[in-house]
Amino acid sequence: MDRWNRFRLICAQSADNLPAVRQVSELQKQIPTLYGVLSVNTCAIAATHSGYAPGIVTMGFPAFAVSISLLRAVHWLRLRPETMTEAEAIRQLLLTTVMTGVLSLVSLAWAMVLHGYGGPYEQAHVVIFIAVTVIASINCLTHLPVAAFLVTGIVMSTLILICLTSGNAVFVAIAVNITFVTMAMVRVLSNNYRAFVALVASEATATRLSEDNAKLALTDSLTGLPNRRHFFQDLEDLTVTVGGRGGIFALAIFDLDQFKPINDTYGHTAGDHVLAEAGRRLAAFADDKVMVARLGGDEFGVLLHDPGDPEEAIRFCNAICETLQQPIAWGGLWLTGGCSGGLAKFPRAGREPATLFDRADYALYHSKLYCRGETTLFSQEHEDAIRVERAVETALRSVDLDAEMRIHYQPILDTETGRITLVEALARWMSPTLGQVPPDRFIAAAERCGMIHHVTLLLLRKALADCALLPPDVGLSFNLSAHDLASPETVAAIVGAVRKSGIDPRRMTLELTETALLRDFDQAKEAIVALRALGIKIALDDFGTGYSSLGYVHRLPLDKIKIDRSFIAAMDSDVGGSVIATILNLCENLGLDGIAEGVETEGQMAAIRRHGCRLVQGYLVGKPMPLAELLAGLPRAEPHLLRA
Repeated sequence: MDRWNRFRLICAQSADNLPAVRQVSELQKQIPTLYGVLSVNTCAIAATHSGYAPGIVTMGFPAFAVSISLLRAVHWLRLRPETMTEAEAIRQLLLTTVMTGVLSLVSLAWAMVLHGYGGPYEQAHVVIFIAVTVIASINCLTHLPVAAFLVTGIVMSTLILICLTSGNAVFVAIAVNITFVTMAMVRVLSNNYRAFVALVASEATATRLSEDNAKLALTDSLTGLPNRRHFFQDLEDLTVTVGGRGGIFALAIFDLDQFKPINDTYGHTAGDHVLAEAGRRLAAFADDKVMVARLGGDEFGVLLHDPGDPEEAIRFCNAICETLQQPIAWGGLWLTGGCSGGLAKFPRAGREPATLFDRADYALYHSKLYCRGETTLFSQEHEDAIRVERAVETALRSVDLDAEMRIHYQPILDTETGRITLVEALARWMSPTLGQVPPDRFIAAAERCGMIHHVTLLLLRKALADCALLPPDVGLSFNLSAHDLASPETVAAIVGAVRKSGIDPRRMTLELTETALLRDFDQAKEAIVALRALGIKIALDDFGTGYSSLGYVHRLPLDKIKIDRSFIAAMDSDVGGSVIATILNLCENLGLDGIAEGVETEGQMAAIRRHGCRLVQGYLVGKPMPLAELLAGLPRAEPHLLRA
């Protein structure tokens, strides 16, 4: 191997990186032609000497030489350079050079034998034969200069020596002429070879740049992981290859639970650091059977080529969640992102890449709702839920919203005055095909199919029309979706609807959840400022259930905080009571109204009043009811009369 490598360097001269396979590929185009030229020349000179030299010289050697040439030509024609390794190509170049030297010596010896027969014309033909052989060799062996130089050195030096020592002035002149022609052709050979080397180097550079660009196009610049395009290419390949042999694989999606609060609180530099560290930790799980990628934002994807049984796959994914939940050091702080996962197995969850991805994404959504920090495997139960959701979406698209959707109102009591000061508007939908559809289900369906803005504005106009029938001292509270707050057009339409209704905007309260703020904090803040400028009040709903509610209270112009019903249910415990007291103290210090949700018993009412909470909402005060029923109870203004 060392000898072959040294030979390769000699063949490539200064182009140490010239691929031997490429040399063989170029030689394949020329060497069969060279053997053809040698065969024709051999037969021609044998014919001109047939009457002068013995038959063994004019017939025996030509037959042998032509046979060898044809065999070598066929060998070269049958070569497949594209399938050769570099070592195989180097061996082929070595063999070619050796064969070139041997054939040159044998042909030269034969020509010298023929040179002793015949007259001056036959002798001149021998000189022409030798010269033409060398010229053909130089031209056909351009991509293997060491072989071309070998032919030239062996044959031309001998020919020139013979001509110079012949004593014939004509042959001396021929020797001088051949010397200069040979020098010129050697120079041309060298120039052509250098051009070939430069071309190969240029192509190699272009190929490398193309590969680098392709790699960049498939790599996430922040984490160094494969990107979304790469992930879906591999996913599509797996569905074809694994599906073709009846195998299985799994797709998992992971999302950092608290990434947006970190990004909003500490800035994008901290967010990028968290993503880079998450990518580094994920990369540790990658091997020949596990492909990891960053899909975008704080979402990562994993392809498991051999997921094993469901329990094994879930354990693997939960290990990823646990790893990504470990605190990340940044600027003297420890940032905890949290992680949830969704898992779907091929082919049970789907055979098409898009379907499989959607199923894993649905499982991830389920994890975020019900078991944060863990991985959910997509199941038949989820498939049934998707069918129901699709049915809701289909019905929603064809529904007469104005006719089928109604609004119920739940009163909010001022415990100091004993009067209802605010009512919360709650949407109800009785579908002719599906029956009563829960609000959380049809609101989610409206968000998925892009109808939420239309639904929100329709319900708001209905609520504003009903508000005109309420006593002037009773306000209206209305819930906004995360999609509503993120849409400047919808916010502008809300402002327009309030103005057009003629209702005093100060009677309006818009309730926002932390999810709405998480979607786009800057846009949410801008929308809140615009709504409050009109006089509309803003309430933060379900306070205390999110990850960064306190941060939002500090950074946003709010008017009210609604204490989540889960705290009311646990208020008899020391911890529960302390949490409520803390929230109410916060409201007092910030000048905000605190509203206790989910008050259902007299004991809870007494306890919440002892804590100093003035505004109360819950079944004890009144269940959600139609406007007519609400109006019938309002004049008496006693809580027990508002119960439904």
